[in-house]
Amino acid sequence: MNISARITDERVLDVRFDAASLIVDLMDGRTITVPLAWYPRLLHATPEQRMAWEKAGAGYGIHWPDLDEDLSTEGLLRGAPAARAN
Repeated sequence: MNISARITDERVLDVRFDAASLIVDLMDGRTITVPLAWYPRLLHATPEQRMAWEKAGAGYGIHWPDLDEDLSTEGLLRGAPAARAN
């Protein structure tokens, strides 16, 4: 019997944007693409502010210091948009 285990690594490798999407490459080769509209702080940020990101949480998160925005790969994989302001 041959059992192969899938190896996943949900840490962030790279972050980029197109006109309508946030695109996150993971260490295991997967790419997460989500609508930029889900994250109003990123949607309304300048291109320079969007690109000023850093890894957080041992690589399982993304932090934008200038925007006070934090996202996790777990949330992105679940398809969780930003919480709406009250």
